[in-house]
Amino acid sequence: MTRTLTLLALLGSLTAGGALAQEPAKDAAKPATPETFESPVKNAKGDTIGTLSIRDGANTLVMRVTVQPGGLPPGWHGIHFHAVGDCSDPKFMNSKAHVNHDQSKHGLLNPDGPDEGDLPNIFANKDGSVNAEVSSETALTGEGGLKDGDGSALIIHANEDDHTTQPIGGAGDRIACGVIK
Repeated sequence: MTRTLTLLALLGSLTAGGALAQEPAKDAAKPATPETFESPVKNAKGDTIGTLSIRDGANTLVMRVTVQPGGLPPGWHGIHFHAVGDCSDPKFMNSKAHVNHDQSKHGLLNPDGPDEGDLPNIFANKDGSVNAEVSSETALTGEGGLKDGDGSALIIHANEDDHTTQPIGGAGDRIACGVIK
């Protein structure tokens, strides 16, 4: 019994002195929860054809693009982040050019690129539906982020992007748009 009491006393004094147990610091940084964002994707008629969902982590942005059946023509489509969050005109020209703060050349495969708006292509199935997930180093918030003063837009193009040709890789007309604000 004396041994047990001595051991308990020793443990109590070590704990009180902080040798065995320490309380976490009150100002310890908690892991940041990624910021999330969601927006409808609309076609030239203004109909909602899908959804854009973004999760912004410490080193990368992860974006999911879903389009319902009949939403897009089947096949590959270029997608890009454009500089202004405005999808109000049917050709989506109010979204301006690509996000490109450092004036890089267009193209994921271009040695002088890519610009911040460049993204991998997405594929629309035979029924026109899309379920895609892509990542980008372009931030959602903060300096140079997509959610700046005038926002930005995700544009889906009629054709695939060849990732080298200037200015948009031959991706063609803008056929769908999602506002990021």
